[in-house]
Amino acid sequence: MGEVERIVRQNILYDFYGELLTEHQRQIYEDAIFNDLSLSEISENYGITRQGAHDVIKRCDKALSGYEEKLHLIERFENVRGYAKELKQVIAALGGKQPAGAVNSTDQQEIRQALELIERILNGI
Repeated sequence: MGEVERIVRQNILYDFYGELLTEHQRQIYEDAIFNDLSLSEISENYGITRQGAHDVIKRCDKALSGYEEKLHLIERFENVRGYAKELKQVIAALGGKQPAGAVNSTDQQEIRQALELIERILNGI
């Protein structure tokens, strides 16, 4: 995994599971990952050693990864997003087609409204 992918993964893990870390861990992790502070700066700010700051960050990474291994929330979220995208493509394809058989304009209107409602729901996912 490249550096960019690692950083993106850390951000996603933190978005989903960051609240499960202690306040102290969150502060140090945010300073390291989001505020791009060095270990020296973190150690000065929190009165800990550079090694202590490094250990906290590594423990946070391990904990966040462990939560995903157990709960699979990110995996499920990505699956739902994929399904929503597929459904939007189906809606777009159906939106331009005329229903088979004799369907009156009221039925066509209801079908269009139903497709629009489904699309709004999917946009909310």
